[in-house]
Amino acid sequence: MTLKTTQLRDAITFALAVGTTAAAGTGVAFAQEGEKATTLDRIEVTGSRIKRADIETSQPIFSLSRDDITAQGLTSVGDVIQNITANGSTLNSTYNNGGNGETRVNLRNLGSNRTLVLVNGRRWVGGTGLGGAVDLNTIPTAAVERIEVLKDGASTIYGSDAIAGVVNVILRQNFEGAEANAYIGQFDKGDGTRQAYDFIIGTSGDRFSAMLGYGYVKEEPVMAGDRYISKEPTYTTGNFFGSGTSPNGRFGAGEGCDRVNAAGAPLYVTAAGNLTTTNTGTRARVARGAKLPGSALCVPGTLTYDGAGTPARPYVPGQDAYNFAPENYLLTPQERRSVFGNASVDITDDIRFKTTMTYNERVSEQLLAAMPVTLGQPVAGTRSGSVVIDADNAYNPFGEDITRISRRTTETGGRSFNQDVRTFAMSAGFEGTLNFAEKYFDWEAGYFRGQNKANNTTYGLFNVEALRSALGPSFRDADGTLRCGTSAATVVSGCVPMNFLGGVGGITQEMLDYSTFTAHDEYSYTQQSYYANISGDLFALPGGPLGFSFGLEHRTEEGYDSPDALINSGSTTGNARTATAGAYDLDEAYLELAIPVLADVPGAKLLDFSVATRYSDYSNFGDTLNSKFGFRWKPIEDLLVRGNWSEGFRAPSIAELFSGQADSFPSLSDPCNTANYNTLAPQAQARCRAEGVPAGGYRQDSQQIRITVGGNPNLQPEKAETTTFGFVYSPSYVEGLDVSLDWWKIKLDDAITTIGGQTIIEQCVDSGGTGPTCDLYTRQPDGNILTLLNTTTNIGGTKVEGYDLTVGYRLPETAWGKFSFTWDTTYLAEQKDDVDGDGIFGEDEQQAPAIGQPLNYNEGGNLVGEYAQNDNKWRIRSNLSTRWEMGDWGATWNVRYYSSQDEVCDPGFEEYGFGYLCTETDRFIGIPTDANNNGVWDGTAGGDSITSIKESQHHIGATTYHDVSVYWNAPWNARVTVGINNLFDKNPPIVLNAFANTFDPQYELPGQFFYFRYSQKF
Repeated sequence: MTLKTTQLRDAITFALAVGTTAAAGTGVAFAQEGEKATTLDRIEVTGSRIKRADIETSQPIFSLSRDDITAQGLTSVGDVIQNITANGSTLNSTYNNGGNGETRVNLRNLGSNRTLVLVNGRRWVGGTGLGGAVDLNTIPTAAVERIEVLKDGASTIYGSDAIAGVVNVILRQNFEGAEANAYIGQFDKGDGTRQAYDFIIGTSGDRFSAMLGYGYVKEEPVMAGDRYISKEPTYTTGNFFGSGTSPNGRFGAGEGCDRVNAAGAPLYVTAAGNLTTTNTGTRARVARGAKLPGSALCVPGTLTYDGAGTPARPYVPGQDAYNFAPENYLLTPQERRSVFGNASVDITDDIRFKTTMTYNERVSEQLLAAMPVTLGQPVAGTRSGSVVIDADNAYNPFGEDITRISRRTTETGGRSFNQDVRTFAMSAGFEGTLNFAEKYFDWEAGYFRGQNKANNTTYGLFNVEALRSALGPSFRDADGTLRCGTSAATVVSGCVPMNFLGGVGGITQEMLDYSTFTAHDEYSYTQQSYYANISGDLFALPGGPLGFSFGLEHRTEEGYDSPDALINSGSTTGNARTATAGAYDLDEAYLELAIPVLADVPGAKLLDFSVATRYSDYSNFGDTLNSKFGFRWKPIEDLLVRGNWSEGFRAPSIAELFSGQADSFPSLSDPCNTANYNTLAPQAQARCRAEGVPAGGYRQDSQQIRITVGGNPNLQPEKAETTTFGFVYSPSYVEGLDVSLDWWKIKLDDAITTIGGQTIIEQCVDSGGTGPTCDLYTRQPDGNILTLLNTTTNIGGTKVEGYDLTVGYRLPETAWGKFSFTWDTTYLAEQKDDVDGDGIFGEDEQQAPAIGQPLNYNEGGNLVGEYAQNDNKWRIRSNLSTRWEMGDWGATWNVRYYSSQDEVCDPGFEEYGFGYLCTETDRFIGIPTDANNNGVWDGTAGGDSITSIKESQHHIGATTYHDVSVYWNAPWNARVTVGINNLFDKNPPIVLNAFANTFDPQYELPGQFFYFRYSQKF
């Protein structure tokens, strides 16, 4: 179903106005219902296995009801969870290049694999990436009843991964009747249409209940070229910062030669790096692939074209760069189908059998600009590096081998990455009560199995070996047909010669049919667990009964990644990788105690302690023991003071342990390139020259560098320590008001990480060549990176600290209806990294160490408020939710706030005339420099110096979004809702260091989003 922009937008705007006017004009008073005493049931709260009547524990928990979820107007439970203020940057459907259709959660900005995701209190199956992070899109949105977020570590209760917190998605249960929902929405630009339909039926009786549901969601794409912020690689700069691999190509020749001038005279290099015809003893060289094709002289240069049929001309950097941005998705499409159900039956008065099953299928796609085929010298050392356009190729007019080949093959229509992910999860178990020694104990025992299977299909890739033949020698046979080979005796069967030279449009479909291939990859991840728990009260203490919970669990995790045969062999122009397969198992036992010390005495309406410990024995790395201690104290009825200290851990994932080697192409700004070289300290510049880089740096044509990544079977678990302290204030003199404020601090050590290509090079260069990463990369003779190894390791960690404030206020009912407010805010005070593993967090190269000490390694200091690529570190995220209800009408107004950040402005912007993108161009920083080269800081009086370096900045402004909805409860047991997300059409901020364009995927797309929902109960 396709809706015209103006129809949907105008209809919803009109409905919102009418609904608001009707509500404002109605003044109805409601009688106060009579109150009666209620006995509270004991329930299990996220973060504890002990059932209790008081839901306020020693740990902070934030909850979203089904009404809160639907009020956001979203079709993915993952998008709802990402709106939580404690969430940082992570994958979602706005990730195109680097995305895979998953949506994750990243509490405290510590990484999505350090947030544990539960469904109905049980660990959910990991995503197909094998990295341990959960894809929230595998949880059927229509089945969700509520979401509880534990903003504290919980490894003692749940085991691995619960370092930053726990997200517990509780599915609908004990449903009676039937319900159908329909949803449709789209952006005001007429794109990005979303549809969702679901149906649920259930029955519930005294001893039996069952529910069955079906859901369907379709989300359509938005092209990057259809939004101002993403139609260029860098906002307002056109193609200047585009890819050096263009549709018309860039080509160079030669195997390396001694350079001469236009007259043929030999050229030499002076001590200052200048060229001269005077013999200095050092000949100037033209590197392989850098000679001007067709020239009889050894002179540098590369050629390009202006389209099919045009003559070759010199390639001009910047001017001939390719604007790849418009050909990408900005918002990726996906379709999800789900079937879910649960049932329970009371076998006896004391024993119940329960089972839950879910099936979810996600079909998603990412679309990238056409394949940048790079062969010859730019990728020397790889399989592609030995491919050339042969001098005897029918399409080669230059009479010599073309040894540098860069060609964007737009004739393919782009690279399309498609995922078909099927998720099946089933839990079955028994629960009941046990009477022993005149005490009742709750027990449960059961089994869980979850599996993700994915078949990924990729279009637009090239077979390197096919290109080797197609670009090799060719001839015309007796029929005038071009053949690959040198004669009829050497014809390569089926081969069609490839025309990379001659400009865009020169590649025919027959050429593509031979040289391209469709990749078929398969992934699987399976988790199985057996568990048993028992809990209850042991004996009385002054504050009440001593509660306990004890449990055992056995779990197995296994997965594999089986890439296409050509990808596995490395015969691809895309990212090569080898197969991954692995498994591990573990046994765990835990004990939790709730110790009530005092109750209803002066100064202590309540005082209790909670302690827990968990022992985990893994088949791959051994055992670990983690414990916690918490307390609650109520000095008066209105005030609860709480605190918690806990140990945590994260076991290495299958991908981190067993991944085969693969290629990655992240953006990397080499510190030794021409744009960065002059900003380096003298010892760093010396290191660049020692690596073969010319004085002054080299021109880095492509920001994307091939890096080899892979796993490490000897990894150990990460370790963490979490502390929280806060209070909950519910003043009796202001009915309906609840205020909670919690301080939290998390310290992560032995982090499992890849250091990153940028860090590997910078650490070596900044150290002057003494750093531990210098052996991990090599360079080509012209300075470009040749190889770079970046595998997983245990090193360093992160320390984060901040505050959570939640204010809830339910106003007394008035003649104007019922109002309620929830204000939830996360304040990040500190985030510091230990990158080099020396145990010091947040080293700052701008801070001078003590006299006689080595210079600080650059870990950035406190990173709060500083943006890095796809990594936001907002100081404040805040949500204000307002709900109004009156009779059959209701409305919601949600406000989402993201504080400002700053980012480093690339020196190239000012160098090439785009300095207006930088908001602060007169900023200089001082770097303590070991000028006397003795390895320590001696102070300026001792011969060292402070080097002043220009470092411009760009300010990323604060952003606030307003989302509104109005609903009407119809007399036929239906609800009609209309809403607008981004009511005031707030544009996202320009982010210069975002990947592939200047839009960061954690913000909303430009434009308003209008939606309509119809819910019918039967």
